[in-house]
Amino acid sequence: MQELIPHTWETILKDTTKLTYFKALEAFVSSEYKEYSCFPKQADIFAALALCPLDQLKVVILGQDPYHGPGQAEGLSFSVPNDIKHPPSLINIFKEIETDLSVSYPKSGNLLRWAKQGVMLLNATLTVRAHEPGSHQKQGWETFTDTLIHKISSEKSNVVFLLWGGFAKKKSKHIDPSKHLILSGGHPSPLSANKGYWFGNKHFSKCNVYLKINGKTEIEW
Repeated sequence: MQELIPHTWETILKDTTKLTYFKALEAFVSSEYKEYSCFPKQADIFAALALCPLDQLKVVILGQDPYHGPGQAEGLSFSVPNDIKHPPSLINIFKEIETDLSVSYPKSGNLLRWAKQGVMLLNATLTVRAHEPGSHQKQGWETFTDTLIHKISSEKSNVVFLLWGGFAKKKSKHIDPSKHLILSGGHPSPLSANKGYWFGNKHFSKCNVYLKINGKTEIEW
């Protein structure tokens, strides 16, 4: 699994990949992919990193774990391939963008266009067994992504971190709020959104205002 880490992140993560927990995580993931159907494809496990090198990174959106249904997960949190039906959380993300920025609801749920603009679409857990949400949690991925977020916080300035839901908010302890903007709120899932914890947060316009103030190109959401 270590060989799948993009070369642009190798130096930044070289210490953590040598640790005992990471070796155990490698063994677990290798075993799971051999014995079960797992998502995303192994080649896409670190897609969020591959598409967003540190020097281009402007925004981090944190999800929980990959979609566990066939054809959905592609290594980017909340994203699905072009012809796949939009999952409920993604629908609510697009609805909030539609209202916040007065833009049309998109046809495609593929968020590659965001990643190419410097938005890291990261899940706290990077793999999952088919049809078993949360099945790869507490195996070491959380430690890996904690380390990654800490590295981003320490190495960069003026990054926007979008933390949606209780699981994501816990990651805030690894972010220096004096250097970065943390926008936290309810999760876009229907359970949270329908209780009034998602819609109206205006995270996308707030993100762009912050980027512009700090001399960075705004994201075309």
